[in-house]
Amino acid sequence: MRLALNLGYLSSWNDPEGHLAVAKEADRLGFSCVWVAEAYGSDAPSMLSWIAGQTERIELGSAVFQIPARTPAMAAMTAATIDKLSGGRFRLGLGVSGPQVSEGWHGVRFGKPLARTREYVDIVNMALTRKVVEYDGQFYRLPLPDGPGKALKLTLHPVRDHVPVYLAAVGPKNLELAGEIADGWLAIFFAPEFASESLGSIAAGRAKAGKTMDGFEVTAGVPVVFGDDVAMCAELVRPYAALYVGGMGSREQNFYNALATRMGYGEAAREVQDLYLAKRHRDAAAAVPLEFIDRTSLLGSVERVAERLRAYKEAGVTEISTIVFGDADYSISTLRQLAEAWEKAGLA
Repeated sequence: MRLALNLGYLSSWNDPEGHLAVAKEADRLGFSCVWVAEAYGSDAPSMLSWIAGQTERIELGSAVFQIPARTPAMAAMTAATIDKLSGGRFRLGLGVSGPQVSEGWHGVRFGKPLARTREYVDIVNMALTRKVVEYDGQFYRLPLPDGPGKALKLTLHPVRDHVPVYLAAVGPKNLELAGEIADGWLAIFFAPEFASESLGSIAAGRAKAGKTMDGFEVTAGVPVVFGDDVAMCAELVRPYAALYVGGMGSREQNFYNALATRMGYGEAAREVQDLYLAKRHRDAAAAVPLEFIDRTSLLGSVERVAERLRAYKEAGVTEISTIVFGDADYSISTLRQLAEAWEKAGLA
């Protein structure tokens, strides 16, 4: 199991220089990858390109490029460019986002996300291997059949023959698809106690493709907070958990709320969502069960985090993508404590 960093988004409480300082520290400490997110604020490619030019060894991952935001050809061009700029360090994480962002921000219908993802990954892989791109799908037709379009191939030669593709997936069908067509899974709210169901869906997808789990990457995004009091540590994670469980999507379609329900927290998940959608965000955060946060985070002393890291490894995680909170100085301190826990867990 490897140790990575998830920087998330640029926001009102952080800045590009702080993000870069944290990424550089992760690079110095030997972290495997720095992952960058996008929603409807900062975009991932710009941040990754900036970090690529100012780091040396750490790999660079999109968690995620939103599928409705770019054509598959544009995603391939961007992936090839960042891979070239970084000397072959890029990982392409993709996700369909949600209906509110897809239709409200990008103007792209959300219907049939699994079929759309399958076609998208097909075309991305075709382009990145520098094949002439011709595709006749339900969502993508290249070139268009009734105009002057010409079948083309990528003019830039990527550093590697294959840029690894990861899918952000939550539901069972999406997990199965990730196992079938991707090189890795970007997991959120991953709890070792509930890993077997998710990994079973991925294994089923691998089997459909005639593959085993060997070589498949399971990257779990896990919040990390150090301190003597676990409940106090959880306070920093509450707003993050409430945003996803309560507000990331509509009442009828929130994948993270459904995940919490499948994990046995259905009643609490409904309460968090009701409060969040009523704009009672602090109350929603307070309503997230401590047990849910503790199971899906790394909280407490260095020794307690070390013990929990071992549980993630035993559950089948191949990379912990740590989510840190606070300014650059606090985040860097967290990374250093995490490296210490990593040593104590015998994972270095």
